[in-house]
Amino acid sequence: MAVIGDDFTPTIALDGARKQRGNLTQARIRWMMLALVIGFGLVGGRLVQLGMVESDQTIEGQARDVITATRPPILDRNGLEMAVDIRVPSLFAEPRRIVDVEEAVSKLRTVLPNLDEAWLRNRLTGDRGFVWVQRELTPAIQDAVMRLGIPGIDFITESKRFYPGMNEAAHILGSTNVDNQGISGIERHMDSESVALLQELGLARGNALTPVELSVDMRVQHVMHEQLVDAMTRYQAIAAAGVMLDIHTGEVIALASLPDFNPNEPATALVKDTFNRITSGIFEPGSIFKTVTMAGALDAGAVRITDQFDARYGIRFGRYTIDDFHGKHRILALPEVYKYSSNIGTIRVMQAMGKDSYRAFLSRMKFDERVQFELPEMRVPSVPKDFSEVGAATASFGHGLSVSPLHMVTAYAAFANGGNYIAPTLYKRSAAEAEPLYERVLQPRTSEYLRYLMRLNAISTGGSGSQMNKAALGYRVGGKTGTAEKVVDGRYSSSKVTNFFASAFPLDNPRYAMVIMVDEPKAENPQSGTTAGWNAGTITGRIVQRVAPMLGIAPDFSEMLDQQIVPAEVRQLYPEGF
Repeated sequence: MAVIGDDFTPTIALDGARKQRGNLTQARIRWMMLALVIGFGLVGGRLVQLGMVESDQTIEGQARDVITATRPPILDRNGLEMAVDIRVPSLFAEPRRIVDVEEAVSKLRTVLPNLDEAWLRNRLTGDRGFVWVQRELTPAIQDAVMRLGIPGIDFITESKRFYPGMNEAAHILGSTNVDNQGISGIERHMDSESVALLQELGLARGNALTPVELSVDMRVQHVMHEQLVDAMTRYQAIAAAGVMLDIHTGEVIALASLPDFNPNEPATALVKDTFNRITSGIFEPGSIFKTVTMAGALDAGAVRITDQFDARYGIRFGRYTIDDFHGKHRILALPEVYKYSSNIGTIRVMQAMGKDSYRAFLSRMKFDERVQFELPEMRVPSVPKDFSEVGAATASFGHGLSVSPLHMVTAYAAFANGGNYIAPTLYKRSAAEAEPLYERVLQPRTSEYLRYLMRLNAISTGGSGSQMNKAALGYRVGGKTGTAEKVVDGRYSSSKVTNFFASAFPLDNPRYAMVIMVDEPKAENPQSGTTAGWNAGTITGRIVQRVAPMLGIAPDFSEMLDQQIVPAEVRQLYPEGF
């Protein structure tokens, strides 16, 4: 209570001010406490909200296991790695966790200036739980992004396919997309078999998958690819391709087609003309098809190896006359018809068989259906269902129908292996596994005749395989050339041709068949020509010369081996064997 006296000043006013200050302080404290409670409440509520958010188990609609799945290594027949998985960082964002989108956009573009600003802003905005920002980055870029310290930005480690051989086996291997899924070649075929299933089941993540062994020999593949690259320059060709088979197992030893692409950069496969000419290209085969005609007629017994045919004059069909390119215009024995590549003689061989029987033989050799083969890039041949007289005549020497080089090499394998058709494969296959798959299409005796004809064409005077034989001396290669004129503006062009050489080796103990193609070659020099013997034939010889030792075939220059290939009935009539 206040006391009033003369010696004391009044204190009632001081008590009132102190009380007011005390009340004000208490009010401030209460407001501060309330603010703190509200603040902690908001933070706690947000934490509870974030804690209740379910983690996104998908990546833009796909299961994480599928996206991050690994693929099995691909090895060649000797265990050399052709395709392997490597681990790479990929950048992703969780937009609902990003605090400042504009800051995140600005910072990310300092490291990844290639990202479009508007696209990135849209990408980082919203309530989504996962969006890719950029995949398959280098470790250096990963470090730079991590130093930015942006909340809601992180990395995931993915598997990326790597092909150590670069372009060399591009058309065999194909490629994978950014999700490590096969999109072409054997990679795509593997997905159709088992790899995709393993990935869907989550068994292909973090597990070492059993390697896939192919039939390809990368040593031979390297040589073939190198020779085709050389051909593109040497003959100024627009394309070149080649394929080699083991004739007993059907295994593909090498397969290359140029122009090709780098499977490490799948987009390069979209460049024009990089398609696989061995499987998905169909061409008029030209004179390499004469071997088919000889096979059919000899096997049917319509002609004999020692028969003779009148090739003195061209054969008329209405207003048109079919003649020989380098005609002898005389009576020719069957081996001469083959050696001199006589159109006239070949037509007469076909006519002895009959056009309907000839057409049926083409079906027996599967020239009108898809080859059973692993690569998805495949075209069905264009062969008329029925032949007219002139249609059968032109087909007998390889015109008026189109087949793939894979069809041709498979046929030549049957011609050389005793007469058994065996579907080609890119997987390893033993002889014991192959034999149950054999389909007999020729008698063994017919196969012997064809081996003789092919070798004859390489070693006798006037044979179109002489350039090839010079390049492969000691290895007894034989085969047939084919120079097919291309159709330009509805007419056959003599200046634009597709050249082939179909062969087998070594013909004293046959083991491999091969087809080489050169598209629109030019003469190498003024002394050479543009027909197949000068380019496709020579390439064949060069390849055999280099790969035969790798395949365990030793050179042998004994002429007796060639004489042993000559059929007895031919030797009786022509002791020199032509």
